[in-house]
Amino acid sequence: VQLQASGGGLVQDGGSLRLSCAASGATLSSYTVAWFRQAPGKEREFAASIRQSGSQRYYTDAVKGRFTVSRNNAKNTLYLQMNSLKPEDTAVYYCAAGRPILSTMRLDSGYYYWGQGTQVTVSS
Repeated sequence: VQLQASGGGLVQDGGSLRLSCAASGATLSSYTVAWFRQAPGKEREFAASIRQSGSQRYYTDAVKGRFTVSRNNAKNTLYLQMNSLKPEDTAVYYCAAGRPILSTMRLDSGYYYWGQGTQVTVSS
């Protein structure tokens, strides 16, 4: 599976962005998909994920209520709608696909395939 993330950019504090992640080479519907992010000087961290059917979504506390993860299996695409952005959301955002169990949902090791990352910068 090849994943291509897009939609990053520069936005002001309080603004919104929508990230997309298009998959090719396989059907994304058979995988749990997720967004991770890596801020400058920090380790990559889990942001959000969504199960194959879309019925279960998971978020890190820092983005809960502001970010919404969604998927369109017909288009083989994953999305992350980011609202009320803060400077601390500045990071490279990566999409990922895999079949994690609950204990690995928020870990890099739960995912087999990774996109190249898209930069999100929030100015204060």
